[in-house]
Amino acid sequence: MRTFDLAPLYRATVGFDQIADLMDRVLTNDVGQSTYPPYNIEKTADDAYRISIAVAGFSDNELNVEVREQSLVVSGRKAEDEGERTFLHRGIATRAFERKFQLADHVHVTGAAHENGMLHIDLKREVPEALKPRRIEIAGTSKAIEGTVN
Repeated sequence: MRTFDLAPLYRATVGFDQIADLMDRVLTNDVGQSTYPPYNIEKTADDAYRISIAVAGFSDNELNVEVREQSLVVSGRKAEDEGERTFLHRGIATRAFERKFQLADHVHVTGAAHENGMLHIDLKREVPEALKPRRIEIAGTSKAIEGTVN
């Protein structure tokens, strides 16, 4: 049950809409979130990440990876079984799924690979040069005064 009201946050802040939206999304979606398929998120370098999703039983053409509005959406839909097969026990889950990951600003998907029942999605954070911190050289007082007198 959700007991937080984020309306005062929207009224009292300017430019923090993304943070409030993220908090709102986490609070509302986390309650009934499915745990299928299981996944890992790992940091592979300072600005690189990898999401590994266990998709045993799915082939490449039954999986879909796409980026929509700063969200990474991974879905899988098993093709209809060819022919009549009778299972005595069916323990491998091959039900359809859709898993969403919210991507931070400047995080881009660089590739995806499917091997040994695992789907690996590589991500990289690429901050534009204009947003990176830069050092400003401080001029001495004599240079500053000489520069203004012309």
